[in-house]
Amino acid sequence: MKISIEQEITLAQQEGVTHPHNLPYLRMPACEAKQAVLLVHGFGSTPWEMNSLAEHLLARGAAVFAVRLPGHGTSAEDLATRTAEEWLATTIRGYKLLQQLQLPLSAAGLSTGCLLILLLAHRYKLHSMVLLAPYLRLKHRLSPFARQLAPFIRYQKRVISPQDQPYYYEKRPLKGVVQLNRLRKQVTPLLPEIITPALILSSEGDRTVAPGTGKEIFDRLGSENKTYHCYGPEAPHVLTSPENPFREDVLQRSASFLLSS
Repeated sequence: MKISIEQEITLAQQEGVTHPHNLPYLRMPACEAKQAVLLVHGFGSTPWEMNSLAEHLLARGAAVFAVRLPGHGTSAEDLATRTAEEWLATTIRGYKLLQQLQLPLSAAGLSTGCLLILLLAHRYKLHSMVLLAPYLRLKHRLSPFARQLAPFIRYQKRVISPQDQPYYYEKRPLKGVVQLNRLRKQVTPLLPEIITPALILSSEGDRTVAPGTGKEIFDRLGSENKTYHCYGPEAPHVLTSPENPFREDVLQRSASFLLSS
């Protein structure tokens, strides 16, 4: 069955997405596309998070499709009802949409998007993948107990800058963190079986994921062609954000790897 960007946009709108920057998008380069790249945003964010990388890839002749994971771009209450299976199904649907272009197909994800891409790479052929701030463990010491805490603490509150409020939630549902824990537990034993060429970028300034977890993924990954780089304490968790002083380097490294591996 053919999958279209129009169907994906309509689905997002039916689920409550109103801000145009939070919709999924398919963008084609001005020239004939030589490669396609699937982009998967992180937990509590939207496709907007991947815009800077999308523009960088477009300028280098790649077609890009950024998925919108269910429960994102709507409300924290909606996100609390969503499952890891829904997120993976959406990622696979994005892969199949790009597959219709009949081009070499790669993928890039940020944070939780990395876990989804790793599961995708275990099931389907990818030309290459970039994992930005991936994790096997979260930094918050109570995150492993999210299932037990969720009935008593529904949300974790955080401060979001005014310019980012349209794209991120000020409260994260603990039921969502339960799904993150399910995802990382699925991914961990599969890593030696995943052989897709991979670039992994982490940062010492990441306050969301446990220190060293990106390197742990790198070490366990079965890929022969794999590269790891860790930025210093100045770099935040969201490596694609304007607040990252190394963002240009992140974009250049990512695009070069995705389009030349």
